[in-house]
Amino acid sequence: MADFEDLGKYDPAAIEQKWYKFWEDHDVFHDEPDPSKEPYSIVLPPPNVTGQLHMGHALDNTLQDILIRYKRMQGYNVLWLPGKDHAGIATQVKVEKQIAEEGLNKYDLGREKFLERVWQWKEKFGNRIGLQIRRLGSSCDWKRERFTMDDVCARAVREVFVSLYEKGLIYQGFRITNWCPRCQTALSDIEVEHEDEVGHLWYFNYPIVGEDGYIEIATTRPETIPGDTAVAVNPEDKRYAHLVGKKVKLPTTDREIPIIADDYVDMDYGTGCVKITPAHDPNDFEVGQRHDLPTIVIMNKDGTMNEKAGRYSGMDRYEARKAIIEDFKKAGLLVKIEETKHAVGHCSRCKTVVEPMTTKQWFVKMKPLAGPAMEAVTSGKTKFVPERFSKTYIQWLENIHDWCISRQLWWGHRIPVWYCDDCGAVSASRTDLTECPKCGSKHIHQDPDVLDTWFSSALWPFSTMGWPDQTPVLKQWYPTSTMVTGYDIIFFWVARMMFMSMEFMHEIPFKYVFIHGLVRDSQGRKMSKSLGNGIDPLEVIDKYGADALRFTLVTGNTPGNDMRFYYEKVEGNRNFANKIWNATKFTLMNLDDYDKDFVPDKTQFTLADKWILDRLAATEDYVSANLDKYELGEAADSIYNFAWNYFCDWYIETAKTRLYGEHNTDRKVTQYVLVYTLTRMLALLHPFMPFITEHLWQHLPHEGEILARAPWPKADENLRFKDEAEQFERIMDSIKAIRNMRAEANVTPNKMCHIQIAVLRDDLKGCIENHKEYYEKLGHVEDIKLLSADAPKPENALTSVVTGLEVYLELKGLIDTAKEKEKIAKNKAALEKDIARTSGKLANKGFLAKAPEAVVEKEKEKLAQFEEKMKSLEERLKFLDQL
Repeated sequence: MADFEDLGKYDPAAIEQKWYKFWEDHDVFHDEPDPSKEPYSIVLPPPNVTGQLHMGHALDNTLQDILIRYKRMQGYNVLWLPGKDHAGIATQVKVEKQIAEEGLNKYDLGREKFLERVWQWKEKFGNRIGLQIRRLGSSCDWKRERFTMDDVCARAVREVFVSLYEKGLIYQGFRITNWCPRCQTALSDIEVEHEDEVGHLWYFNYPIVGEDGYIEIATTRPETIPGDTAVAVNPEDKRYAHLVGKKVKLPTTDREIPIIADDYVDMDYGTGCVKITPAHDPNDFEVGQRHDLPTIVIMNKDGTMNEKAGRYSGMDRYEARKAIIEDFKKAGLLVKIEETKHAVGHCSRCKTVVEPMTTKQWFVKMKPLAGPAMEAVTSGKTKFVPERFSKTYIQWLENIHDWCISRQLWWGHRIPVWYCDDCGAVSASRTDLTECPKCGSKHIHQDPDVLDTWFSSALWPFSTMGWPDQTPVLKQWYPTSTMVTGYDIIFFWVARMMFMSMEFMHEIPFKYVFIHGLVRDSQGRKMSKSLGNGIDPLEVIDKYGADALRFTLVTGNTPGNDMRFYYEKVEGNRNFANKIWNATKFTLMNLDDYDKDFVPDKTQFTLADKWILDRLAATEDYVSANLDKYELGEAADSIYNFAWNYFCDWYIETAKTRLYGEHNTDRKVTQYVLVYTLTRMLALLHPFMPFITEHLWQHLPHEGEILARAPWPKADENLRFKDEAEQFERIMDSIKAIRNMRAEANVTPNKMCHIQIAVLRDDLKGCIENHKEYYEKLGHVEDIKLLSADAPKPENALTSVVTGLEVYLELKGLIDTAKEKEKIAKNKAALEKDIARTSGKLANKGFLAKAPEAVVEKEKEKLAQFEEKMKSLEERLKFLDQL
């Protein structure tokens, strides 16, 4: 046991670095598979190698670490497997920017040299996010760290691709995708950020073939008109029923296109007639599929118009928009223009406006895979917390579309498909091919595209554990116990892990999906670069410490709901850490003669001892129960209440006189209770605030070397004192009432007072008679008189009613009435002047006519405040007159 002086002043930076290194050096976070123990495992949602720790990561990691540390202390065989994602587009964009500064592009380097540069970049910057996660205190098993493109994961990716291809579940085809003209690749929905922008809705006339009339359409994207292959109306729309089946002449082209009827059309939007461009709109693509319409791609991969756009060929898409609008105007076919607000998709990496475009891509057939993934949740094998998110998950799978898995990038898992230039065979292979398996030709080439980053991430729960080999790690820890993630990626990641695991492991990937919300700013806004309201967790850690940040992120946090981030809350939790530090310091200061072998008899415990031990047992039960049901915020709140309100504010105060008293046995009992309660309280708090608790625990007498591996506190049934704890609560209530009445009467803190207590419950009479010392010490009471419930009530006393008791604070001799009245008179005189001056202003018609409305309102507010203060002083004067 170290001397209390070793603690010094609480300095988070000094202890956090020290203890994380200690834990890593002592392999505290590493378990070997042990079939004799119950397993508990989490795979860390892999942050991007381009990543910088943000508040979403901080929340996600904190919640996982709380669960992991809790289970580790409970004696489970624990695995928290960390890793990083190669982040295809994000990383490639970073490196492209880097080489652009050298005046080069990726084509100047060629694929092989460019990938060398990406790997160099990954080695230099890729570990940054891991170091930042360590600063948060995350107790990952870094010895098992994985990377989505390491050899283990790459082998699993290829096995899955080829297996799905051989089953006919992967195919190549032309479909609509999100296309980034800058990155020149297809994007997944999660790689597209939608922003509301003010744009225009153009109304154009399309001439009806063989008639003099027109059909009027409205569009926000005139540049796609050369790719129109139909005009659609709703089959229920009587206005246009007579036109269905006819054709219109498509302006700016020499084509005629049909008028069709489809339920997709909203009769109330625009004119109720819409242009159908299957190659450049996802909804139009579906309409085109239903009506067998041609799909005409009118843009190049860089967003310029191609030869199928006719005279607009070679123009940028926005140049073409202006030219088309002008041509319609010249032809007298532009009806009107309206301003409108609509969501515009941008590439999440380069911010370019995304173009929906039909391209040749690789797809996974989703319907066959979605069934088992749905059944896993509907049967309860995998449970969502909160349960309501299971409905969101099911609805998405019920309406799922085939998944575009190819990306036109160089960085990523290259698609393991080879094309024969001689016989045209297409071959998927688990190993690199050097010749055509069909004809033996050496003239083969591999598909240039790479797989969507989410493809490798979908295998994360089992690829990281060595699959397809049946490794000891896989046998022990798969399926994982819990997946902690935000509600924003249920579709993009959770669902994909589910269907891949059901297909290849024939088993769920995790038993629980614990969903958390977003961390918003103090105004409830989503944190974003555009708003400039992002908060860097590392800056918060530098200022307040990781423990304070972690506790802030978990307290008040309920599963599935967004939370607001307040600096005041972080500061409050820094003060909480300091409170625990000082409580430990106080305890250590009084342990110079501590006897570690002394265990008191129950009869030696005081009422306060029994109360704190009973409250500790209840807190131990409550924390465990709430952690088990993922109510981490509830668990944290209960520890905070116990530590601050019960232990620090009340028990330590009762302990002081006993520690400084003459009775040696009483001192030993108090030392025992202090150490017992404090060490267990620190253990309860450890998953939430690991650094400070480990540091303080190490200074206290205990068994075991490391708190992170200490047994989780379970309530001792022999230390429950329900009746005595309730009695002490009533004493506490009455002391709080005395303190409040003293404050109301402006009694100085050090002045002793007289009280009378009417006891309304028989069991409390003896309790108060035998424990007057608590009132003397904690309420500054020098005389207590007990009254029966029907006794006459004292005069000249303030009254407070609490459970089972009526408390009276005698005022005679407690207040110097003459001095108080003199002070009130001075304050009244000053207030009268303020009221007269302000009232005069408000009665002045000239002031009211000239002064701005805000200034007048301010004067009215001031007058109301002055009058309220005057009323308060007069009431105080009346009160003093009665004494």
